[in-house]
Amino acid sequence: MSVLKSSGSVRRREPLTDAQLLMTISICIFVFMYAAAMLFLGGGFLKTQQLFDLLNDNAALIIISCALTIVMIGGGINISVGGVIGLTVMACALFLNTQGDGGPLSILLTFLLALGIGLLFGIGQGALISYLEIQPFIVTLAGMFLSRGLTTILSVNPVKVAHESFTELVKTKLQIPFLGYTAKNGNLIPAKLEIGAIVAVLIVLLVYLMLRYTRLGRNIYAIGGNQASALTLGINVKRTRFLSYVLSGLLSGLAGFVFLMHKPAGNASVAMRSEMDAIAASIIGGTLLTGGVGNVIGTFFGAMILATIQKIIALSPLNDSWWQEMANGAMLGLFIMLQSVVLSRRGKGRLTLPSWLKFRKE
Repeated sequence: MSVLKSSGSVRRREPLTDAQLLMTISICIFVFMYAAAMLFLGGGFLKTQQLFDLLNDNAALIIISCALTIVMIGGGINISVGGVIGLTVMACALFLNTQGDGGPLSILLTFLLALGIGLLFGIGQGALISYLEIQPFIVTLAGMFLSRGLTTILSVNPVKVAHESFTELVKTKLQIPFLGYTAKNGNLIPAKLEIGAIVAVLIVLLVYLMLRYTRLGRNIYAIGGNQASALTLGINVKRTRFLSYVLSGLLSGLAGFVFLMHKPAGNASVAMRSEMDAIAASIIGGTLLTGGVGNVIGTFFGAMILATIQKIIALSPLNDSWWQEMANGAMLGLFIMLQSVVLSRRGKGRLTLPSWLKFRKE
């Protein structure tokens, strides 16, 4: 093993942890795919705006993928996130339309409504899973059906937001001139990033810091890796699992508000099957279904891989929907096989944990 010399001392270079290895593979695949698209498809992929559009169009997916990563690291699952987004979008759209032009205050109230809906689902599902010990899949499946049903009760018809201040907020974008491009008429077109995309990137960073540097984050890793060992370390497993679902619900509500800022309209089919995309993004990013291993940075690139696949297929001759499904399935299958290798290492006692993951008794 190679060594590094620093200040007269010798330090060993630690090998990549399993989560870091899977995350690195995800990043490399994304870079390779995007570079191949630039080389063979050209067009928009040669402009920075195409990369920004991937963020703009998939901000809500990135946020709920972070939500899934939190619960999956803890050994759980949450398939209600797409339904919560749909319910949040519909409820917020109807609420905004009842406010007339209420200005910033009505937008703030709508934001709090979105967080409140997500928080209620997070608290309810977290309590059933953590304290009554009902299987997470069953509870969140019920949550998915409940949220979809409530969305239909609110309105069976599409609802378009007619709130002037909110419409202006939707149109607000961060312009970056030096990353733009020159149009054929000679005008400079700056690159534009939506508010929702900025929020999504901030959420990725905040969740990363929470998982790595806080006691709650370390506890989530601990209960996902080995619940019995976590108990012997004095970790409150039930409370930790409950808080992970509360965070997941809160992020789902936020994702609903971000989705509404991108497409200011609600209908019964909003974010349909997005929970499956979020699970796929988490797995592709290196999160193990069995828990204990994962990295939200990898999840971000997992979501970007899925978004890039969608864009590549849309711009290629093979633009039928089933090609995208096949490509997503192939990518997911590849990473499940990689995860099986990691699981085999775990079974042989060779699981590599990060050095910062040191559990202490509470």
